[in-house]
Amino acid sequence: MSDETIHESRRSRTRQGLATYLRRIARALGRGDPVPVDEDGTVTVDAAATGDVEVELEREDGTVHFEVEMEWPEEEAVVDEDAAASKATFELYADSAGDFRWRLRHDNGNIIADGGEGYSDKRDARSGIESVQRNAPGAHVVDVSRDEEAPDEGGSDATFELFRDSADEYRWRLRHDNGNVVADGGQGYSSKQKAKQGLRSVKSNAPGAAVEESDE
Repeated sequence: MSDETIHESRRSRTRQGLATYLRRIARALGRGDPVPVDEDGTVTVDAAATGDVEVELEREDGTVHFEVEMEWPEEEAVVDEDAAASKATFELYADSAGDFRWRLRHDNGNIIADGGEGYSDKRDARSGIESVQRNAPGAHVVDVSRDEEAPDEGGSDATFELFRDSADEYRWRLRHDNGNVVADGGQGYSSKQKAKQGLRSVKSNAPGAAVEESDE
């Protein structure tokens, strides 16, 4: 059988961005879930329980190559070239004041995140969505009510903060390293566990979620 390239991509990443991407792969492997091949998870491989790993480090024409290759028998690995990237959709809309806003709506109809503010320019609202898509999957989770701080290593350029509001309910917000809150859950939860479930849904669904313009 001849070789077939199913997916190939190349892009520059920061060290943190690379760690986030590799962490997504490691997490899927550890859970036995389909492994995302592309950024949006539209191409996946359901790996076999055991496989071969080849690691190669070489220099060539002034460039250092660090390659990790994993192999499984074809009959034991299932490739999905049209995977469901997300169970949610970003809705971009104009509010009653004419500002542009976004919300992330799950397929079950629930709004699981929103931007929390309006933008005068639609491009800024889209940039907010892109920031969530880029940073949510690898963001550390900290409980600010317990003065927890995010680890220095790994993560993304944002952190999920758990906190208790004035009604003694648990909430979450995604704060960028520049101090700006780029997303929040928009509601309070009766327990920290439920708040964590809410933000985990954003972590898993935001990266591959489609963006649709919606009328209010």
